[in-house]
Amino acid sequence: MELRLDDKVVLVTGATQGIGRAIAEELARCGAGGLLITGRDEQRGAEAAAQLSAIGTPTAFVAAELADLAAPALLAEACVSRFGRIDGLVNAAGLTDRASFLDADLDDWAALFAVNARAPFFLMQAAIADMIKRGQGGAIVNILSINAHCGSPELAVYSATKGALATLTRNAANAHRFDRIRVNGINVGWTDTPAERIMQAQTLGLGPGWLDAANASQPFGRLLAASEVANLAVFLLSDASGPMTGALIDQEQWVVGANR
Repeated sequence: MELRLDDKVVLVTGATQGIGRAIAEELARCGAGGLLITGRDEQRGAEAAAQLSAIGTPTAFVAAELADLAAPALLAEACVSRFGRIDGLVNAAGLTDRASFLDADLDDWAALFAVNARAPFFLMQAAIADMIKRGQGGAIVNILSINAHCGSPELAVYSATKGALATLTRNAANAHRFDRIRVNGINVGWTDTPAERIMQAQTLGLGPGWLDAANASQPFGRLLAASEVANLAVFLLSDASGPMTGALIDQEQWVVGANR
């Protein structure tokens, strides 16, 4: 199956590395007409935009901190100003800070919900408004987490943010199905990304051997690859997924609900 996003303009958050970057690259390879990518690192963002443009898709980078209340509107306005419209949105950015019931504080709660739930909500609001205004429909994909089903103890607040975004995904899909706006989410399992390597090796102090141990613990002998998440995300953005909306897909190698 050849997935095509010909002439579609897509806004992708968290697109300077990891899953967001892989999605942006796959969108460019599939013929997207324009990409507005965002992240916090200006140098990395400029390099990503140049590389994506070289593939053949005009790409603009806007540096943004999604914890900033004004960021969602700024990004949507930048996309419309640069490309004239928003045909697709991918909410891939997210914080994975650890915070359990015993050690989470108000700052943890506020920071995680600001980036993982509030910003995606207002980005969806802005994208949906543009899609309705033009009357051409559109597609949104939210990168969620398998932790939305429950999550490990140290990820209590993170899991709650992904659970909130999962509900918002279905709510938006239901509210705007007659506008021909499709909204789907991917509950991503443990994935090998640059941010995860830093989190495990440095922040959590597991050292350079953590990846080999993590790979060995998985049923298929390895963690998910960002490119695999990208393939599914682009399928959901494309016409190949038809009228599919409101789906929350577990992209994971453990079966939810099964006794391990």
